[in-house]
Amino acid sequence: MYFTTLANSIFERSISDYHEVNDIDIELKNPYQVKSIEYYLYLKNWIDTVQWHLEDIIRDSNIDPVKALEIKRRIDLSNQDRTDLVELIDSYFYEKYQTVKYSEKATFNTESPAWAIDRLSILALKIYHWQQETLREEVSDEHRETCRKKLNILLEQRQDLSLAIDRLLADIESGQKYMKVYKQMKMYNDPELNPVLYGKK
Repeated sequence: MYFTTLANSIFERSISDYHEVNDIDIELKNPYQVKSIEYYLYLKNWIDTVQWHLEDIIRDSNIDPVKALEIKRRIDLSNQDRTDLVELIDSYFYEKYQTVKYSEKATFNTESPAWAIDRLSILALKIYHWQQETLREEVSDEHRETCRKKLNILLEQRQDLSLAIDRLLADIESGQKYMKVYKQMKMYNDPELNPVLYGKK
């Protein structure tokens, strides 16, 4: 089985599980074994799915400003969780392939496997929500057709991205490419680095 076949199926399950309740405060019940790659993929998409709906809520022009600030801070924390999890997934691949003997001509990719998988997770959400638009009964046929065309583009994009990720992993495994992972140097959540936060001391 290709890795993205597994990933896409887990992302779809996560999205489906969330929308059974469709509540940003729903308790996460990850069905996979703790610390397995399946567990991390499900958690990754779950974070993305909740954040997708937080982003919807904060765009309500009638939202209470206090509530908006609460949601904004929750989105900031979610972005940090998302970044941490991507780095954790990259660590999984880095450890998996650490004994590979690389070719002298081996090169590294413009992005790591996990950041490409991050895009695949977001694509799964786009596909789900555009598909929902094609099923709405209260909108015009023109609206549904426009959404259907965009959905088809997203499905093609997922196919292309999945192929690219699987090829990247195959190239790493065969020694044609090597992993070079840079940790995200985020500053805004760190009280020692954000001048607004450390200025309060």
